[in-house]
Amino acid sequence: MDMKRRFLQVAWVVVLAVAAPVSRAATADPAARCAALQSPGIAGLVVEQATLVAAGSVPAGTGAADTVQLPAHCLFRATLDPRLGAQGQHLGIGIELRLPLQWNGRFLFQGGGGLDGVLGPSYGLVSGARFPPALARGFAVVATDGGHRSASMIDPRFALDQQGRLDYGYNALDKTTWLAKALIQRFYGAAPRHSYFVGCSNGGRQAMMVAERLPLQFDGVVAGDPSFRLTRTNIAEAWNEIVLARAAPRDTQGRPILSQALTPSDLQLVSTAVLKQCDALDGLADGMINDFQACHFDPAMLTCPAAKTPRCLTAVQVTALKALMAGPHDSQGHAIYARFPYDAGIADPAFYRMHFGTSPTGVPNSADAILGFDTLRYLALTPADPELDPFRLDFDRALAWTAESSKIIDADAVNLNSFAAHAKLLLYHGLSDQGLSPLDTIAWYERLQGARAAKVQDWARLFLVPGMTHCAGGPATDQFDMLAAIVAWVEQDKAPQRILARGEHFPGEERPLCPYPQLARYRGGDPHQAASFSCAL
Repeated sequence: MDMKRRFLQVAWVVVLAVAAPVSRAATADPAARCAALQSPGIAGLVVEQATLVAAGSVPAGTGAADTVQLPAHCLFRATLDPRLGAQGQHLGIGIELRLPLQWNGRFLFQGGGGLDGVLGPSYGLVSGARFPPALARGFAVVATDGGHRSASMIDPRFALDQQGRLDYGYNALDKTTWLAKALIQRFYGAAPRHSYFVGCSNGGRQAMMVAERLPLQFDGVVAGDPSFRLTRTNIAEAWNEIVLARAAPRDTQGRPILSQALTPSDLQLVSTAVLKQCDALDGLADGMINDFQACHFDPAMLTCPAAKTPRCLTAVQVTALKALMAGPHDSQGHAIYARFPYDAGIADPAFYRMHFGTSPTGVPNSADAILGFDTLRYLALTPADPELDPFRLDFDRALAWTAESSKIIDADAVNLNSFAAHAKLLLYHGLSDQGLSPLDTIAWYERLQGARAAKVQDWARLFLVPGMTHCAGGPATDQFDMLAAIVAWVEQDKAPQRILARGEHFPGEERPLCPYPQLARYRGGDPHQAASFSCAL
């Protein structure tokens, strides 16, 4: 985008903010106000839809049986600077903005997932159907496709285009934010009183990115299970399949059958042993390992003394599992990515799908292979190398090959003083996350503390969720309302001392999530109630 266009866009936003007739915008017919967004007067913005949507119920998530109620709202969809890439990719920053007729004065940016490429719906869902989405609470909610439109969220070919890569990394966040705020001003005749960003996985990376690169735009940010060092995660995904291949039988062409390196029963054996050793360290054996730092589990204890049986692992399997959980390193033993903690969720199907898959042949279908390999080839490497064989990746050179992309995509800076001066940050991470290590998020948070000493807890807190796999699921209390927590912290100065959580895996149970480095310890009383647990070091 040239400087003239950018100047005109910024000028348009400023004039609109000053000149918009607040009282008339607030009282005008909502259908007319919504239809007026068809011609917002922003250079390069191609509007696809601006229509009023009646109140009604929608599915709580992809494939969900539950539904959530949404209020009447204006639905706006558009693309900024649409174009075709050299390989025919559909590029341009897509946005979907939903503007409730009964607005609470708040704005929420809903983070994306995977590699983006899919637009909306921008409901602002929070932890499934248990909590009302942000739109139902009166927030204006926006989402973006990250600067490209694809058939799925795992198509990385947009990254062959320089601008496409920049848009995914951070530029789409910037442009979507100012577009949404300008449209909110036009529709309501007023700017948001408070602005929030909430996301998990890639949305968690985006949340950390806006704190890093848009430090003055949001008052509160929630980053869940963030892929904030995505380039290193992609290297780790190649590592995972390489080390598991050493324990896998071969097909007729000599290729490793990764789905048979360990079986689901083998992983259940590991989970049972981990719980037996570490579950009660927090004072209560309840199927959740809160005191993960005191858990020093070694799968070597399960090594078969002789032939393989359902109650033990072969030495080769133990070696492969230990390498998988230890994370990648170079030939000198220097870590490239964080290790993973042993937790109850290691037996969850999500863990198996991530690393092993179900393919009965040497053509892997694990998430590491399907998503990880191509993301490494197209996005993490600079220049892209679509022909790369990840099983032959040189770990001594991998960081150098991904360094340029890391500067664009990764969000691991700790110099956040402009953000910290006015805003709040909540992070959370499942201790059984199968793809992104919670220990990597902990390490970043500790670097943040080192950079800013004891003041970090005043504006940034990290919550760890025992048993939870990536963003949700697993043997965990994985339903919690981080949106309510960040709003209370920003607007009422109520710093979260604990966040209450429930989960379908533990019906009738309630547990507190505690700000790191504290953890939930059982102090006596009804073990089903959160009041029976204290947050302590």
